[in-house]
Amino acid sequence: MQFDRLKRREFITLLGGAAAWPLAAHAQQPVIGWLGAASPSGYVPYLTAFRQGLDQTGYIEGRNVAIEYRWAEGQYERVPALAADLVHRQVAAIATSGGENPALAAKAATATIPIVFVVGSDPVKMRLVASLARPGGNATGVNIFTLELVEKRVGLLLDLIPTALSIAILVNPDFMPAMANAKDAEAAIRGAGKQVVIYNARSESEIASAFTTMAQSPPGALLVGADPFFNSRRTQIVAWALRHAIPAIYESREFAQAGGLISYGTSVPEAYRQQGIYVGRILKGEKPIDLPVMQLTKFELVINLTTAKVLGLTIPPGILAIADEIIE
Repeated sequence: MQFDRLKRREFITLLGGAAAWPLAAHAQQPVIGWLGAASPSGYVPYLTAFRQGLDQTGYIEGRNVAIEYRWAEGQYERVPALAADLVHRQVAAIATSGGENPALAAKAATATIPIVFVVGSDPVKMRLVASLARPGGNATGVNIFTLELVEKRVGLLLDLIPTALSIAILVNPDFMPAMANAKDAEAAIRGAGKQVVIYNARSESEIASAFTTMAQSPPGALLVGADPFFNSRRTQIVAWALRHAIPAIYESREFAQAGGLISYGTSVPEAYRQQGIYVGRILKGEKPIDLPVMQLTKFELVINLTTAKVLGLTIPPGILAIADEIIE
């Protein structure tokens, strides 16, 4: 990871939580509030993409725009208070990261400050916006379909390891949409005649404990549920899966790049780049109501052949043929 790309302010946030930089220090610069559900260390590529989007609209952090960072560090119960703090500081716009929790918290905290979200499920069903084409309020953003692709991931896992008798699901029950997502996955797995075991994990220690328990009666395969905290701990999760020789499928290419076996989803960095563009356009005077919710429609299947060899797996030719990227 390129930690040298982190700005000084963000580095201080990394060390000590949410850094409270007085707005007066930002002089005449507009100030963006960044509301993150996870931790900054796992979100470096997404922050980089967000800044690239801002740059495309003429805004460069530290030069003509400032960013106030607030990170919940995977403790989702902290998100509403962090959102309220950004509203109290009267930031010009709030960019939310880490799924539904921060987007809904920001929406509950203000009806006037523009909000630009990145979420993994339908923002209309969540009542973040009135419609995709005409959001209708102070919020708009990007839908990356992370949660809606769970049945496709189950299908890929079954095609990859058809002999698996059981499939485990790792899920964070503190992540708002996680349990419904797990139920959809469970139904798809049982529908294929396989057994299902669900492991709940809210913290790094609980993730480690879940893998230790899994290792005592290893499943044929593992579906790692979509979750911002899991994403920020992807290196550790991938390492634990490899240590216990459990083949797993993940939500985004960043997991496969970290050594995960296979991933299927949209490009998360692209979503954050588009988020940065929207925030920049809002700073220039556009309104969220006039910016349609963007839906990423390019889905990426990434396979890590090096990991497959370590696990002693042969990837079926049919899956290799449809892969968008193969890591060797």
